[in-house]
Formats: sequence, structure tokens, C-alpha cells
Amino acid sequence: MAHIIAITNQKGGVGKTTTAVNLAACLSALRLGVLLVDLDPQGNATMGCGIDKHTVSATSYDVLMGEATLADALQWVEKAQMRLLPANGDLTAAEVNLLQTDHAPTRLRDALAPVVWNFDVILIDCPPSLNMLTVNALTAAQSVIIPVQCEYYALEGLSALLDTIEKVRKSTNPGLRIEGVLRTMFDPRNRLANDVSAQIAAHFGATVFDTLIPRNVRLAEAPSYGLPIIHYDDSSRGAQTYRELAKEVRKRLRRPVAAEKDGAGA
Repeated sequence: MAHIIAITNQKGGVGKTTTAVNLAACLSALRLGVLLVDLDPQGNATMGCGIDKHTVSATSYDVLMGEATLADALQWVEKAQMRLLPANGDLTAAEVNLLQTDHAPTRLRDALAPVVWNFDVILIDCPPSLNMLTVNALTAAQSVIIPVQCEYYALEGLSALLDTIEKVRKSTNPGLRIEGVLRTMFDPRNRLANDVSAQIAAHFGATVFDTLIPRNVRLAEAPSYGLPIIHYDDSSRGAQTYRELAKEVRKRLRRPVAAEKDGAGA
């Protein structure tokens, strides 16, 4: 059964979509069955996977509104060997339209239910805002990855996200947990970046991933070619760190299973 992870931060420009696309590709490279859900009206994750958001016949909007099945909307990403639920500007109407539907917060969870046994991991790229789309992602997910940039005001606004996660726990998804906090845009030569990285580690403790995602030119270039970084320049530092993150995520996802087996055998 798939473990569903929402990748979210209401602050834009923190590496959220970069993380969603590249973590998905790296998990697929580890021979896991991966579905990437683009829930951002900008459709950047879709374009970053080499799928033209302007020509797709069905998107996450159509699935959320019940106008298409998930099977109708899924795209195959050949290079990364994974599935994608694409998005485009149509999704901007979802915020209003979802509020006029029944079971608005659970639409995505209900749509994913038929395929959770077909994948090992489902990653959801959330919009950079705390709206009904993000609530849908948090309701569908078992856990959350929060990218935080190693820059000034890194922790600004995160309290609102943590409050939203807590509200979702109390209303629609009591099992939701923080999978990890991911430090992005890290430059080890920059004193401020090192100070902010230490601040994030002190604030979030053991939930912080060991992997730090660097500022990397090749990482920034890859989306314009419609390729995850490991298929654009696998020798780059960006590719190496996302491979490291994928291994760390896989290890974390296996912990609960191991604990259950150990408990059963005791």
C-alpha cells in the first residue's frame, strides 16, 4: 500500500516543486512504484516532468471535481519511469468550486483510494498557499515533508502551516504526521546559510532530514529541459543530494513496518 506524502510550504520559492519532482524520480530509481500528484495551478511539476500542461486532456482539477477518473488523467513519465497526475491553470477554479461540493476536504483522498495498492509512494506537490487544495493534500496524506530554505526569515509563516496540520489532524486525518523538515538552497560558504541551517535543526530536532539540498546551477536548469536532475546531470551535486534524500526517505518509511514486525515477534 502506498505511503502518501504531501510536500508543502505556503511560502513560495523554497524548493517545494523541485523537491517533489526530484524526490519522485530518485525514489523511482530505487525501484519503488511512484505517483507524483501535481496539485499546484502553476503546473510546474508537470512541466518539470516533461509533460506539456497545456495539452493534457485531463488534470487533477478534473479528478477533484469528478469530471474524470484518475485512470483517465494519469500520464506516464518515460524518463523517470513513474506516473504523474498533471495540473494546469484550470486548477485555479478548484478553490471556489470545491467549496460548493460535498465532502470537499476528502476529494483527493477518495480519488486516490482505488490506486493506493498500485504504488509504493505517492507524492503530492501542494500549492504555495494554505487553501482547500492544500487541505485536500493533507487529508489524503499520511505524512508531510516541509521544505525550508536556508535563508533569512526561513521560519517565518511556518506556524500557520503547523496550525493547519493540527486542524487537519483534528478534523479529517488524525494520523497525519510530519515526515521531515528539509533544508534547501544551502550554500556552505555562506555564514547566514549555516546559521539558519543550525536554527532549523534546533527548532525541529529529529524531524530534520540529514540531507541538505544545495544551491546548484544544474538543479535550477533541469526544469527548463523537462527533466528531473538525475536525468539531466546525474553527476551534479544536486542529483547526488536528491539521491541521498530518497534513501533517507525510504529508510524513514520502513521504520514503522519494522517496528510492527518486531512487536509482533516479541
